[in-house]
Amino acid sequence: MKNSNSTKAYLAAILYALIIGLSFLFTKIALTVTNPMNILAHRFTISFIAASIPVLLGWIKLNIRGKDILSILPLALFYPALFFAFQAFGLVYISSSEAGIIQATVPVFTMILAAVFLKESMSFLQMISLMLSVCGVIYIFLMKGIDLKSASFTGIILIILSALSSACYSVITRKVSKKYRLMDLTYIMIVIGFLSFNTISLADYIIKGTLVNYFKPFTEPLFLISILYLGILSSLITSLLTNYALSKMDATKMSVFSNLSTLITMLAGVIFLHEELKTYHIFGAIMIIIGVIGTNFFGKKNNYQ
Repeated sequence: MKNSNSTKAYLAAILYALIIGLSFLFTKIALTVTNPMNILAHRFTISFIAASIPVLLGWIKLNIRGKDILSILPLALFYPALFFAFQAFGLVYISSSEAGIIQATVPVFTMILAAVFLKESMSFLQMISLMLSVCGVIYIFLMKGIDLKSASFTGIILIILSALSSACYSVITRKVSKKYRLMDLTYIMIVIGFLSFNTISLADYIIKGTLVNYFKPFTEPLFLISILYLGILSSLITSLLTNYALSKMDATKMSVFSNLSTLITMLAGVIFLHEELKTYHIFGAIMIIIGVIGTNFFGKKNNYQ
């Protein structure tokens, strides 16, 4: 049973990494049509509709009470709210490849938070590996010559905050996932994202007097394809996958799969968006990935549930 759960958890984590890796590409495409907040509103509208169909048809029975929503609210604040918000706005200023590389710092944040709040201990070699990942990020920043007042620096900070939000979510989920059913947890998170992002986006359109343009992006074929991918696969399906995987494995072990996402994001950016990937990007990414693999390889082995 443990081997079966382990295999399923790894498969869920790998599929999550593949979907997230391409999400940067589709977000970049969507940004050519409309603003970040409108993208977030529409992607979670799609997610909400997709999640609600099986519920309305009676295929899935929810067991949600008012106090459950309050308990899950802190989790939903980090993911999807802050994670996707920081990501979408960060991609306005930097390339998807660079964002993917920075997103590889998720395991670093996760390990630190897991050590503090979940008491997941770190060995000396894990600490060395963690520092290697940090040095990889710093190396990219130094080689890029970031101006603290530049738009690029703003984008980097936003993506780092997105990574930190993901780490907070991973740590909280390790505890919350033991209390709630997978679908209940995911559905509440999707509903909160749907309500929060649509409220903010609609308010912005109303204030500007441009509400008539709210659904205009859907007339663009590329946006429609992108938002369906982001809404169904990148928001709904990844929420299910991560909630499942984190209910079966340590937060630190799950976070290592974000590095697979980094490689996919880098390749997609270069191939489809013709983004420039310099030698220092690749070298820095290798440092980050080796560091994160080391933090997991040298860690204590934990049993799957």
